[in-house]
Amino acid sequence: MATRAPRSHGLRALPRGARPALVMLASLAVLAALAAAGPARAGSAEVRFVQPETYRDANPQHRGPDSEAQAAVQAELQRHLERLAQQRLGADERLAVQVLDIDLAGEIEPWRRAGGQDLRIVRDITMPRMTLSFTLTRGSDVLASGAQERVTDLNFLRGFNRYSSSDPLRYEKAMLDQWFDARFARR
Repeated sequence: MATRAPRSHGLRALPRGARPALVMLASLAVLAALAAAGPARAGSAEVRFVQPETYRDANPQHRGPDSEAQAAVQAELQRHLERLAQQRLGADERLAVQVLDIDLAGEIEPWRRAGGQDLRIVRDITMPRMTLSFTLTRGSDVLASGAQERVTDLNFLRGFNRYSSSDPLRYEKAMLDQWFDARFARR
């Protein structure tokens, strides 16, 4: 009786060094297919800050309403809302947001200073809050709207926050993520 040579199947027939490269290529192909199969997103947002000089607290260093720090907070919150719209709204959907008030997480305690800078002390009772008005449209159809909606996150110190601890607006961004998903993602 003749003995047969063992049959090689798939990856075992490749030279030893070629296996990881082939596995990596296959993984990339699967990821590309998943990305292509996902829903196309590219909504847009227009963010307007209404009377920012009256905001309760939109300045991480609490230096006054016309400081560069307040302008930086507004610019970062605007970029964040625009990113959310691009990632989570349909291509033909447009979100118009009017920011009516901002109260950042934590409070400045002037008696606590580090290196000549005021410190923002964050406690569970000093949660982030914003007051927003919004309109979500698709073409000429209004899909959702809200006037003077108060957005807050009572549990902002509990649970997972995907933003870096070095991000001064990590609590506000997480709060806006939750609000965005609650208002628009579950339509």
